[in-house]
Amino acid sequence: MRIKSIIYTLLLLPLLAVASCSSSNNSPNQLSGKSVKSPNGNIELTFALTDNGRPTYEMSYKGKAVVLPSHLGLILAKDKHASRGDAETDLMEHFTIKSQETSTFDETWEPVWGETKTIRNHYNELAVTLEQDTARTIVIRFRVYDDGIGFRYEFPQQKDLNYFLIQEEMTEFAMAGNHTAWWLPGDYDTQEQETQQTKLSEIRGRMKEAVNWGNSSVAVFSETGVQTSLQMKSSDGLYINIHEAACADYATMHLELVDGKTKALTTQLGGGSNAYTPNPKGSSYPLPKPYTFVSHLTPDATGLKGAMQTPCATPWRTVMVSDDARDMLSSNLILNLNEPCALDDTSWIHPTKYCGVWWEMIVGRGSWHYTNDFPSIHLDQIDWTKVQPNTTHKANNENVKRYIDFAAKNGLDEVLVEGWNVGWEDWANMWKRDVFDFVTPYPDFDIKMLNDYAHSKGVKLLMHHETSSSTQNYERHMEKAFQLMNQYGYDAVKTGYVGDIIPRGDHHYSQSMNNHYLYVVKEAAKHHIMVNAHEATRPTGLCRTYPNLVGNESARGTEYEAFGGSRPDHTCILPFTRLQGGPMDYTPGIFVTKLSEWSQNDSWARITIAGSLALYLTMYSPLQMAADLPENYEKFDDAFQFIRDVACDWDESIYLEAEPADYITVARKAKGTNNWFIGGKCDENGHKSTITLDFLDNGRQYECTIYADAKDAHYEKNPQAYTISKKMVKKGDVLKLKEAPGGGFAISLMAK
Repeated sequence: MRIKSIIYTLLLLPLLAVASCSSSNNSPNQLSGKSVKSPNGNIELTFALTDNGRPTYEMSYKGKAVVLPSHLGLILAKDKHASRGDAETDLMEHFTIKSQETSTFDETWEPVWGETKTIRNHYNELAVTLEQDTARTIVIRFRVYDDGIGFRYEFPQQKDLNYFLIQEEMTEFAMAGNHTAWWLPGDYDTQEQETQQTKLSEIRGRMKEAVNWGNSSVAVFSETGVQTSLQMKSSDGLYINIHEAACADYATMHLELVDGKTKALTTQLGGGSNAYTPNPKGSSYPLPKPYTFVSHLTPDATGLKGAMQTPCATPWRTVMVSDDARDMLSSNLILNLNEPCALDDTSWIHPTKYCGVWWEMIVGRGSWHYTNDFPSIHLDQIDWTKVQPNTTHKANNENVKRYIDFAAKNGLDEVLVEGWNVGWEDWANMWKRDVFDFVTPYPDFDIKMLNDYAHSKGVKLLMHHETSSSTQNYERHMEKAFQLMNQYGYDAVKTGYVGDIIPRGDHHYSQSMNNHYLYVVKEAAKHHIMVNAHEATRPTGLCRTYPNLVGNESARGTEYEAFGGSRPDHTCILPFTRLQGGPMDYTPGIFVTKLSEWSQNDSWARITIAGSLALYLTMYSPLQMAADLPENYEKFDDAFQFIRDVACDWDESIYLEAEPADYITVARKAKGTNNWFIGGKCDENGHKSTITLDFLDNGRQYECTIYADAKDAHYEKNPQAYTISKKMVKKGDVLKLKEAPGGGFAISLMAK
């Protein structure tokens, strides 16, 4: 990212100006602390110590409580190698304030790709340096933005805090009421769940039915544990979102709700010793108040939550707030809390539209594997030229060329091919370590010929590396795999982490796995390769620092439409939750929604064709797939024109309408042009949208093409009913559209 302008002004305030914290009936006994407001004054953050020296913070928005006084701190694990007898002393209490410094920061930076050409990073900061019994020092740093706060723990290098192990981070988020929440079950290994909508008090009762028990790897830890990004709405109209930013060399954070029944957390759902307990290690720390979330880190194979060496810092813990749902979607708080771009050259990174050999296998009409002859295989013991092929392998020369021709004809940049490399015959054995080598193609996949053919058509192939969650195996082969990609002109790879992690006992979101995912991104950057990671940890804005991380799945994507389907409101909540940390490769664009029309699969996608087009705007990503089959798009070629036209990189984005899980309408201006695109998507109830085109340029005419649901369209009864209309429009004109249940609309505005 290129810094456009920076204004950095330090405002060091003398401690005598420190204000006392506000007190309330909900407040612990507090000593004097410091309050900091956002640049526009709407958000106020207050820090204080309790009378036993325990750090706390609280947060308000326009005078309304957002986070009630909440404790901060970490519980450390005893290190058998520690040289000091008190090496496991918790970082929870007995602190005194050594210093408090405030500052302000204001910059405008340009992302390599994104929803806007520039992003403003403007905050007021409070850095509190704490001493614990004069032996240990930590810094708690708060950044207060107009749309929320971020804070983290920092550990300077010091004699009495050098190496340490984390048993649990005990950051609290005390909510001011029994909010409505949109949540996923807390799980160490999967986000492929369907969002639940309940009051906070109802999470426990919904948990068992909310879990996707059929996923390839499930590790639910509590009856009240939920994942971030957690979206909530208060009864007085505040939208509140809790997440984290810049999660590197640290475990992914979940949230555990204290709901008045905390002692029962260890009894069900495999909670065991990992579930929240009121008094960790027999301590006297008080139980938080009801409707308080407590951070819950993902353990590694040893059960520990982190191994740290100073100097170091935790990820940022974030709380976004607004009385307008659109502000949740337009926020750049998560990106701004990440470090600037670490890459010197980003010219090779480019937004991409692609199709691929994928959906027909997901649905069950084809296979990834080449032969049915072996119940298991050893890669180095098979002469693949002598193996009897099956008739269902789809990564074959003829089929891949068909997709290449389709991409070239329709202006798509790349073609994903899954199942091209040997090893798929027994890849689903989740305990197999040496499952793929990532360089050896099956006999019916001529890697040189196909890449030459694609390049001759102006198209590239998109590499696929399914690791089967055997991370050591992938790291062992990664360099040769990336060299192979360079040799044949691949510039992007889709990685996958299906199944339980190997080394055995580890989890997808542990500190070690987060380090692995980032290692892959860094190594790929050395080879000028973009990464699209599936089944990896949920994003926390690291794509700002490493913009070759162009996409993640990390949620319940389109593939689940072949596994029983997702509710129509699913794509109306993901932008409020999963997409807060970075773009998602949702793989949209399904036109033939009843899969039985072309396969033996009787599942169906709960969306209309117009709704499918809308996803290219509402589900932001610089990496967008046309996921359906070429022959299915040919049946609706006039509707497919929108996918040909729509951009995937933007100069400006304006969220026009939004309500979590109900509807989203967004207008985006294509990068480097005067063309705009608008998308609207709604839930099963339908939606009426009125759009005033006041964002268009003065004096300019636009050719407006509207792809809308037909009057009788319905995601279940008539999903393929749509209309296409054209007219000339200008700034200030008004468009009125009706979205069908499970439907939407897409509009292209081509400047003249």
